Amino acid sequence: MKSLLSFLILLNSISGLANDHPNVLLICVDDLRPELNCFGKEYIHSPHIDALAAKGRIFQNHYVNAPTCGASRYTLLTGTYGSSSNGALFSRAGEVEKKANAFPPSMPNWFRQNGYTTVSVGKVSHHPGGRGGPDWNDEKIPEMPNSWDHHLLPSGDWQHPRGWMHGLANGEIRKDAKDMDVFQALEGDDDIYPDGISTDEALEQMKELAADDKPFFLAVGILRPHLPFGAPAQYLEPYEGKKLPPVPHPEKPDWKTTWHKSGEFMKYNRWDRNPNEDAEFSEEVRRHYAACVTYADAQVGRLMKQLEASGKADNTIIVFWGDHGWHLGEHSIWGKHCLFEEALRSPLIISYPGIQKPGAATNSIVETLDVFPTLCELANLPSPDFADGQSLKPLVDSPEAEGHPAFAYSKSNRTVRTDTHRLILHKDGYAELYDHTSPARETQNVAEDNPDQVKALSALIEARIKN
Repeated sequence: MKSLLSFLILLNSISGLANDHPNVLLICVDDLRPELNCFGKEYIHSPHIDALAAKGRIFQNHYVNAPTCGASRYTLLTGTYGSSSNGALFSRAGEVEKKANAFPPSMPNWFRQNGYTTVSVGKVSHHPGGRGGPDWNDEKIPEMPNSWDHHLLPSGDWQHPRGWMHGLANGEIRKDAKDMDVFQALEGDDDIYPDGISTDEALEQMKELAADDKPFFLAVGILRPHLPFGAPAQYLEPYEGKKLPPVPHPEKPDWKTTWHKSGEFMKYNRWDRNPNEDAEFSEEVRRHYAACVTYADAQVGRLMKQLEASGKADNTIIVFWGDHGWHLGEHSIWGKHCLFEEALRSPLIISYPGIQKPGAATNSIVETLDVFPTLCELANLPSPDFADGQSLKPLVDSPEAEGHPAFAYSKSNRTVRTDTHRLILHKDGYAELYDHTSPARETQNVAEDNPDQVKALSALIEARIKN
C-alpha cells in the first residue's frame, strides 16, 4: 500500500496537473508574427510571454492553415480545414441552424459536452464577442452555436464590437480608414485602448470560473497588434530611438507569386508616406507594431497574475497562439493574405505544470490544426476522431520528436511547408518552390529545376487538402 501511494505521488509530480481534467486557458493574439524575445527577436520587450515560454514548450515552426483571421480561427476552433473566407464560421453556423449535427462539435463544444464551462472573451472567433449583425452584437446570430456558456465583449467607449475591433484611444472608431491614423501612442493606462477593457472582463471571468468546482475552458482574444497600431505611450518607450534590425528581402517579387498589395494597411492615414519607399517611416511603423506587441504582452501578464491568484495555476493548461503571421516589409508587403513564410508562421506555446524540459524549443514543423487533439489528450478527454490534426503530446514531452508537413490555403492557392521546402500550388497549375536549406529561401523560385520535388509535394497537397 505504501509503495502504491509513493507511485501515485510520483506520477502526480511527473504530470504536474492536480486532477484528471485540468482547466484550459487559451490565449489568441491577432496578427502576431513570432516577433517576441523568446522567439529570437531580442529587441522586443515581451517579459510576460517570455516567462510563459520559459515554463512551457516553444514551437518555433508553427504554421497556421490560412493567412486570414476568420479562416485561421475556424481551423483552431473546429480542428478541421475550412474555407479561406473570413466568414467561414458564420457559414458553418448557418448550416448548423438548418440541420442539426451538420458539422462535428467545435473545440469549445467538445469540452462543454465533456463537463467544462466554456467562456470566450474578446476576439476568439472572427467577430469579437462571437455575434453577427451590422454592429456584431446580434444575439440571434451566433458565430459558433452551442459552443460557449458565455461569449463576451465589453465595448466600452467603442460602442459595439465592430467599433472595438478597429478602435484607437478613448473610443475612436474607424468609419473611413483614410481618416484614422495607421499608428498612435497616447498617454494613459491600458483601458484607453480596446484590449484593456476586454482583459478586465477576462480577469473577472477567471475569478468566477475559479470559484466553481467544474473545470473551465477560458479563451481570451487579444486584439493588438491588429491594425491600426495603437497602444498606450508607455509601451512605445522601449523602442524610441532604437535602431531596428533591417527588413530581410524587402523587394517586391518580380515573378508570379501570391503577393498581396497590403490593401488594409495602405487605406489608413499614412501622412502620404509609403514604408516601401521611405526607410524612416518603415522603422516608425515597425516601432509601433512592436509597441502593440508589448501592450499585448502586458495583457498576458495580467492574465498570468490572476491565474496565480486564483489558485488554479497548478491545474491549468495554457496555450498561447498567434492567429497568423504578418509582413513588416518583407517582399514589400505590410499585412497578411499571401502564402509566404511571414504570413503563415506564428507563435505557439503550450505550458502546464510538470511539462518535461520546460523552456526548450522544438524546431519540428506543426500546424494550428493540431491544437484541438493536443488539448484533448492533455485534458484526458476522448479523442476527436473527426479532427484533421494530430496531437502534439510527443513534442510536448520531447522537443526532439518529429513533426509533420504543414498545409495552408488562400482563395485560389494551396501550400505545403516541409523541413526543407515550401511549395505553393496555384489554381492554374503554376508552382512556386522555395528551398529553405538555401540562403535564398523564398526569394528564388526553383520549381523549374526540380520537377520531381514539385510533383511529390503536389501529391501531398492533393491528398491532404480537398477544397
